[in-house]
Amino acid sequence: MDIFLSNQVLIFLFSESILYLLSFIAFLGAFSILRKWDFSAHTTAQYNLEKKAFLIVTIIFFTLILKIILLPYFAYTIDKLALLIPGAMCGAGVISANIYGNPLLALKIIILFCVGIWLIINHLDQKAINYPYFKIKFWFYLFIFTLLSIEYGLDIAYFSNISTKDVVQCCSVIFGISGSNTIAFNLTVTMLLVIFYVLYSLTILLSIQKNSLLLFVVSLLFFYIGYQSVVHFFGTYIYQLPTHKCPFCMLQKEYYYVGYFVWSSLFIGVFFGISNFLLKLLIHHEEPTLYRYTIIFNTIFVILCSSYVFVYYIKNGVWL
Repeated sequence: MDIFLSNQVLIFLFSESILYLLSFIAFLGAFSILRKWDFSAHTTAQYNLEKKAFLIVTIIFFTLILKIILLPYFAYTIDKLALLIPGAMCGAGVISANIYGNPLLALKIIILFCVGIWLIINHLDQKAINYPYFKIKFWFYLFIFTLLSIEYGLDIAYFSNISTKDVVQCCSVIFGISGSNTIAFNLTVTMLLVIFYVLYSLTILLSIQKNSLLLFVVSLLFFYIGYQSVVHFFGTYIYQLPTHKCPFCMLQKEYYYVGYFVWSSLFIGVFFGISNFLLKLLIHHEEPTLYRYTIIFNTIFVILCSSYVFVYYIKNGVWL
């Protein structure tokens, strides 16, 4: 329980608790509205429901926006906990301190994507005159609330089971020479980079063609290969050390917090890449501008990663 002496943990859990309370209130309101909603009715009850719906949507919007902000703060929190946990040098050891850490991180990323889709649907619904996606966005919020409930339980379980006495593995063991250092599918670094740039080129081509289904598939592949490429290649140039392969250390001050820009550009680019296909499934509608955002953020991610390689070569005249 010593972990709760950390200011970052207390702030994070307090914020999560407040947001979960708000999301629960919104859940009750959304469920009540869905049971009685009839947009074609011109009654006092329907008018009151519309006013209530406006309040509930505002609460949901406010809560979900803050959930997006809390994800980088979660990363910041676990990074700061490395100072308290024996063996941990960065967030890699902290997130692996118990069985809840990695599932919690994966769930937070899934929720982040779901939140983004809800925000787009809500924006489209409010632009329309007759609220065509009203019920869909409320049903989708009920699904998101289910994920938020699981996430909140995992938050409590994760931080409650972090020991400040037990030694955890550091990132050099988890990702380094002494740990699991093989690339997915036993690829070589050269093949990994070829696939990385090919998938990036495909996301550009498919975005121009506005092929939402193929872009959805390629974007998910790019998400995984992009992660592998940063860990096994691009990250070594950020650290300027060929044996340092960690996705968390680049979030630290020593590396100018560049990891936040690297991972956020990847997450945002992939999100926009998968969003049009999901919108077609949920509301049978596409947003052409999202294809443009896919190109922009994927390009930012690729340029940011590649620049570290070329700058290192220009300065030193050799590759790592």
